Amino acid sequence: MCLPSEPHSQFVCKTQPVMTDKNPKMIAPNPEDVRLSQPVTGIDQSGNTITTNVVTERPLTLFLNAREIVTMMTIGDFPDLLAVGYLRNQHMLRDDDEITSIDYDDDIDTVVVRTKRETNYEDKLKKKVQTSGCAQGTVFGDLMEDLDTVTLNPDSRIKASWLYELTKQINTMPSLYLKAGAIHGCVLCQKNKPLVYMEDVGRHNAVDKIAGHMFLKGITGTDKIFYTTGRLTSEMVIKTINMGLPILASRSGFTAWGVELAQKYNLTLIGRAKGKRFVVLSGAERVIFDVDDAPDSGTD
Repeated sequence: MCLPSEPHSQFVCKTQPVMTDKNPKMIAPNPEDVRLSQPVTGIDQSGNTITTNVVTERPLTLFLNAREIVTMMTIGDFPDLLAVGYLRNQHMLRDDDEITSIDYDDDIDTVVVRTKRETNYEDKLKKKVQTSGCAQGTVFGDLMEDLDTVTLNPDSRIKASWLYELTKQINTMPSLYLKAGAIHGCVLCQKNKPLVYMEDVGRHNAVDKIAGHMFLKGITGTDKIFYTTGRLTSEMVIKTINMGLPILASRSGFTAWGVELAQKYNLTLIGRAKGKRFVVLSGAERVIFDVDDAPDSGTD
């Protein structure tokens, strides 16, 4: 990720984002970046030699000022967004925090986020919770910290027609998933337009990259829609609420606690969104059913 116009960032970009033809303003990974996947030779079911692409997975150690916070497994793109988003979703960055620099060292896979405010999260770091996310996501402190202070926009809306358009666009746009598989995607959308598309080996990383982008650019979530390719777990619901996003949708299914939390905090939760089908288990009042029943033209 490059943020050359940001005065606080000293980051040197290694991965150029892609602006797609369908939406030239959208930010997305470059599936042709040689650092994000690599060809591997194997044997297929008939015993024939084949070459297939697999996604990369590398460690990224995150420091907040002088304190080492965590080492994450990631594909390696947008390390600045991942670092900032992770800290934001862990409540280690406050809304009013001023980031003075973001320094990434590719040689030692380390990113350092420095803030004007002195930080010390010794007690929080002692309490770890392993999440259900792929690549074994870890959160520190109380998962529910400050959740009761968030009020999601009750007036936000999603039209069924927008969801159909978004699902089609997201499933067909160039991506690492289509090239190599074994990866999750998360998308920040407004109405029927994807704005930011992030991928990673763990869906929690993809979410954090979007959270980092929103924090650095001052983007609010009150009128946005969040889409994920992964399961609608408690972790996904909690992070979506913390980011101020009132609507969360996925082509995948739900967990019971994810649904319970969404209902408690008035998050619109839409799952199993495939073709022209979807299921709403929370916040149905935000959904506008503007499309008549029609044969399902999508695929599973």
